[in-house]
Amino acid sequence: MVISLKAIMISGRTLGQGATCEAKMSPEFFRATSTCSLADSDYDALGIPEDGNVLVRNGFGEVVVSAKRDGGLPPGLIFIPMGPWANAVVGPETGGCGTPLFKGVEVEVARTDRRVKGVRELFADLAPEGPA
Repeated sequence: MVISLKAIMISGRTLGQGATCEAKMSPEFFRATSTCSLADSDYDALGIPEDGNVLVRNGFGEVVVSAKRDGGLPPGLIFIPMGPWANAVVGPETGGCGTPLFKGVEVEVARTDRRVKGVRELFADLAPEGPA
């Protein structure tokens, strides 16, 4: 069984993300955007149980998201809908266009027993520490 794998993350809009993006604190937005789609072979290699979660991380950050099978994805490619969970691993580089690069993000993916944080918890983790 593979403990973790290197992958390329892409992010983008989905019908669910678009339908709920005006209510970012809602349970519907949480369900629509806190997921990670993986190829069947990657899902099996990581030994992810049904309704399991994965830890996605890189040098910019890490995030726990719920795992979903997607038979349309090739191995080594994962998809996280546009939103705060995807943003946790997107770097500041914009390539000069002013928009972060939401495609081609190198990440490591591992099965985890950790739970998916709510959007308020994600934002709390971003809060600056007190004065030095």
